[in-house]
Order: sequence, then C-alpha cells, then structure tokens
Amino acid sequence: MTANAKTIAAALALGTIATLVSGCAGSGGGPADTAYVARDVETLYATAKQRLDRGNPQLAAALFDEVERQHPYSPWARRAQLMSAFSYYVSRDYSKAIQSAQRFLSIHPGNKDAPYAYYLIALSYYEQISDVQRDQKVTEQALVALREVERRFPQSEYAADARLKIDLVRDHLAGKEMDIGRFYEKSGKWTAAQIRFQNVVENYQTTSHAAEALYRLTETSLALGIPQEAKKYAAVLGANYPGSEWYDKAYALVEDHAADTQVALAN
Repeated sequence: MTANAKTIAAALALGTIATLVSGCAGSGGGPADTAYVARDVETLYATAKQRLDRGNPQLAAALFDEVERQHPYSPWARRAQLMSAFSYYVSRDYSKAIQSAQRFLSIHPGNKDAPYAYYLIALSYYEQISDVQRDQKVTEQALVALREVERRFPQSEYAADARLKIDLVRDHLAGKEMDIGRFYEKSGKWTAAQIRFQNVVENYQTTSHAAEALYRLTETSLALGIPQEAKKYAAVLGANYPGSEWYDKAYALVEDHAADTQVALAN
C-alpha cells in the first residue's frame, strides 16, 4: 500500500475511534513499556497510542492487547481491540490484524466502528496479494472481504474504496487465468487453454484481459480445427473492441486461415 493510502487508513481509524487521552501519555520508552507492567487503564491506553504515533506499531499492538487483558470490562477495552488490529495492520502483521478485527466483530457486531473493522480485514487481505505467478487464494479472500464491506455498508466511505479495489482484484484474478491459459496454449493443451480463456470472457468480461482472451480463443479454436468458433470469437472481439490490437491480430489470423484453406482445397 502507498504511504498516502496508509495515511488515509490511519486517519480513518484514529478519527473514528475517539481516544480522549491527549493528557495521559507518559514519556517512557524502555522496559517500563512492556505489556506485563500493571497500570491504570488510561495510562496504559495512552502509552499504547503514544507508541503508535511514534512509529512503533508492534509495541503499540501489544500494549493495546494488554489494555483488554488487564481491564477487560472497561470501555477502553473495546477501543483497544480495534486499535490493536490497526496497529498490527500498520506493522504488516496481517494475520494478527485480521484476528484482532474479527475478535472485535464477534464481541461487538453492532458497534459503530464495525464498518471499519470489516474494512480493516479487507485491507489486510488486499495488502497480501501477490503477483499472478503465485497462488491466488489470498486474492480470492480479499475479494470476498471487500464485497462484504460493500454489501454491509454500501453508503460508507469504506464501500467506495472497496468498490475500486474490487475492480483491481478482479483484474488480478483474470490475469492469473490468462497466465495459466497461455501456459497451456504454449504446451499445446488447447482445450485446457480454452477453459481458462472462456472463464475470463464469461466471468471477468469487464477487466483489461477480456480482449486478449477473445483473441486467444480465436487462436485455440483454429488449433482445435473449429474455424467457425474462431470466427465467432473474432466477431465478438470486433464488436466490443474494434480498435484494439487484439482484433487486428484476430482478423488477420482468421483471414490467413481462410486463405490457407482455399489453397489446400485448390491442390
């Protein structure tokens, strides 16, 4: 995630969750800040927030966790749960961020900060998306979590950002299908390649990969000896992407195949 995005996320989290601790924080920085020192709830929470503000999110997360452990029935414990999740997220400990946010939601499902907790879970998955050469399980988890934000809180600022990220995630998943399809095509596994390309056309038709998928279907159809199917895909490509390089290539491919067929028949 970009620095700007993290700043926005931080502002959302810290702006949504009122801390009211401006005069409480101490100035420690060594062993006195460890999670095992018993302190009153206000001081402990303030120390955790201070560590977060000073760029030590890992220690902040441990201290926020300690707020709940030492003072489980305090109103501060509820705030600390979500701030712990946010601190883990900032430190890129995404598994713990997800666990903390899910714990918050299991205990406080109707809390006013529940939308942010769902959003934080989605962000934690989203930040783990890897390139298309790797397994995309976490990408699928990100898509599910982002859709949950959009479904539950459609009018929120979190849903607006989730919708943008959903488009990016879908494009990424389509890219993975294309990568596998190209591999099968290079290996001469035409049917297996077609399945992947068809999945892109049918399920990711609004992504940036749809035009190439139609071209690849034209290629594989000709390779499988079904030129009528190739013409169909080329026609769809022309109707939807008339000015694209993929249509030009598909048109030329079909024309070349027709010319070769005529020469073969003449002989």
